Amino acid sequence: MDLESRGLPSGFIASREFIDAAAAQGKSLGISPASVFVAHPIQDRTDAEMAQLAQSSIESITALICDKSM
Repeated sequence: MDLESRGLPSGFIASREFIDAAAAQGKSLGISPASVFVAHPIQDRTDAEMAQLAQSSIESITALICDKSM
């Protein structure tokens, strides 16, 4: 919220496990931030697996800050 209020595009990345929690938090704060949800879990992934996960979502992640139409 703070970054957006300063005119800085922002958003967040979380695993799909947190889709409902993110919606509830956004509703309680009165915001609807841009978001990207990736496969769950991420906790035990190797560096190579995390790199692949990021690569597979790079277009959506880039759009968080470059395309405010999301």
